[in-house]
Parts: sequence; structure tokens; C-alpha cells
Amino acid sequence: QLQLVESGGGLVRPGGSLRLSCAASGFTLDYYAIGWFRQAPGKEREGVSCISSSGGRTNYADSVKGRFTISRDNAKNTVYLQMNSLKPEDTAVYYCAADLFAGGLEPQGYDYWGQGTQVTVSS
Repeated sequence: QLQLVESGGGLVRPGGSLRLSCAASGFTLDYYAIGWFRQAPGKEREGVSCISSSGGRTNYADSVKGRFTISRDNAKNTVYLQMNSLKPEDTAVYYCAADLFAGGLEPQGYDYWGQGTQVTVSS
């Protein structure tokens, strides 16, 4: 079955770093744009970052620019989100999603979603 699995979340101190991974099974990510989204309790899901199928185009929410980096390794069928200088407001469940089209920071149109991984930034 088609599946995306996020991993790498956890508890970190403010200013710390985490690298999230999004691994696909049952299909290849080569032709998909990938987005990372997050949702905190009581808040709407928001787009964090996205990357084109080739990796040639990326986009970031203003809140994470300069701190987060999205990348992909199609040979490993995996997409990554490197998160540096983490802040308490980054605390959320992080989801990856795959889109056969252009992708973007809006969740509408994404075809496949992972189960999410919890990121908690706290002292």
C-alpha cells in the first residue's frame, strides 16, 4: 500500500536541532513534489516547506526561513527537513505529504500524507 512515514521527532531545547525524515513505501517519490506541514493543538495545519520533484525549487514559510532546510534523496526515496535554531513555537506534529503536481505550502491538492511525528521544543 502507498504510505509515507515520518520519523526523527522528539524533545529538544530551544536553539537545538532536529532532522525529520519522510520515507515512502509502495511508490517512488521521484515524480512528486513534497511538502512539510505542521499542526499545533488548537491551531490550523500550516505549510512549513516544500520541494519540487527535482529538488530545484524550494519554498519556506516566513516563520522558518533561515532556520529550516528541506532536501530530498530520491535514491533513498526519502525527503528531509533539517530544523535548526528551534523555538518553542515550532512545537507541533509535523507531517509530510506528496503531490504529483507543483506542490506548495497549501495542503489542498496533496495526494498522500504521513501519520506525523511530534516535535516538542521546551526548556
